[in-house]
Amino acid sequence: MRYFVAVAEELHFGRAALRLHMTQPPLSRAIRRLEAEVGAELFTRSPAGVGLTAVGAVFLDEARGLLEHADRVRARVGAAAAGLVSVTVGMVADGTGLGMAALAAAYRRRHPGIDVRIRDTDLTDPTCGLRAGLVDVALTRAPFDGTGLAVRTLRSDPVGVVLHADDPLARSGGLRLADLDDRRWFRFPPGTDPLWQAYWHGGRPREGPVVRTVRECQQAVLWSSTVGLAPLGHELPGDLAVVPLLDMARSRVVAAWREGDANPLIRSLVEIAVEGSEW
Repeated sequence: MRYFVAVAEELHFGRAALRLHMTQPPLSRAIRRLEAEVGAELFTRSPAGVGLTAVGAVFLDEARGLLEHADRVRARVGAAAAGLVSVTVGMVADGTGLGMAALAAAYRRRHPGIDVRIRDTDLTDPTCGLRAGLVDVALTRAPFDGTGLAVRTLRSDPVGVVLHADDPLARSGGLRLADLDDRRWFRFPPGTDPLWQAYWHGGRPREGPVVRTVRECQQAVLWSSTVGLAPLGHELPGDLAVVPLLDMARSRVVAAWREGDANPLIRSLVEIAVEGSEW
């Protein structure tokens, strides 16, 4: 996998071999063996150079994810061998809002010797890498496909619509989703969890710019006069305003972990999050 990623990123067997501190012939043989196992060519080879095939492009995304997971496993095994204990916490882009500092402080007090690692994800993966094994527990927002996951609600936040500050609707004390039917919305890329998309798109397909991060959402409103939803209570740039949505279900902040994972550090984090009044 590492050989393949090196060649895919360099698009040159010689440079990839130098990067991997090996000679080119065994690298070429290893890639040929990999292609035989996959059952398809991963690279095009011509006098003009090396390129990824369509299969190779798909394989590259998967290979990077697998290698990231392998690195995480290696780090955890190494920490365990050294007598250290760690837990990786995934967080969705907005950090789930206020109270994070208090939660972190409470967890440190209860587990002063634990190495807590944080992995931020954008708005395209509400499980924060949980399914891919990149995190042990996710502090995120529902709804999303919970198959194979345990999910515990921590709190719920009211939701509003983000508008340009000079938008006539921005002066309203409250709006309904129907008031926004003729507007362009920022939306998430194809392949994003359908339940997640449906919620943040107000329950119906929308037209507008595709976004992946909170900042991209804000910039879409500033530059393209689109609208979109966001939990109330978050700071916004001065040229933006948020108006409460009167008929929108509240956004649930949740902790999620893999079903059957008995890691006590996960259970402790969830307990602290549920018990903490400041959270």
